[in-house]
Amino acid sequence: MAGFPTLIIMVKAPRIGAVKTRLAREVGMAEAWRAYRTASTNLARRLAADARWRTMLAVTPDEALDAAFWPRGLARIAQGPGDLGARMQRLLQRFAPGPTVIVGSDIPALLPAHIAAAFRALHRAGLVFGPAADGGYWLIGARGLVRARRLFEKVRWSSPHALQDTLENARGLEVALIGELEDLDDAAAHRRWRGRLGRLHVSFDRGRAERGTPRRR
Repeated sequence: MAGFPTLIIMVKAPRIGAVKTRLAREVGMAEAWRAYRTASTNLARRLAADARWRTMLAVTPDEALDAAFWPRGLARIAQGPGDLGARMQRLLQRFAPGPTVIVGSDIPALLPAHIAAAFRALHRAGLVFGPAADGGYWLIGARGLVRARRLFEKVRWSSPHALQDTLENARGLEVALIGELEDLDDAAAHRRWRGRLGRLHVSFDRGRAERGTPRRR
């Protein structure tokens, strides 16, 4: 499928105490685990349903590749060793010449429209980023030989400098930016995510009522 757009969702095995550790300090390990598992599963299913690209899960740790908790029907590959930059570099190289887009799995507001915008941006640019509110980025996309560059050297991950450091490494290349989103990293983001889920449930129930479908009690 050379040349067909590929979306890669980087996922971490949803194990209590091993995911969303920063969030867990504020809401507890069990709630952080529940939030991550719910948000990441919903995101994967939502994005994989779009036929404009093929969707793959990039799994860490590697030994969790065949675990039963991943959404059924989605192709999976191992992220492999190294820091975040090394793993993303390997993924981009693997799917050259692309276009390829990589996203995190804990971006609750991420919709297919965002992914479509990223692939459109790659028609004119070699790189695309989705800036995060905390100074990092929730999306990176690339096409062509751009992926052979060392985009991630000396990037200060998990800091307000991650995007700027990567942009410095990409100096001289044509770069596009799409809309800013936030990940599910702290209690404030968790509250917004819970509110969004509640609105979706209310909307769903109203739709059923309007069609004359009895609500379950």
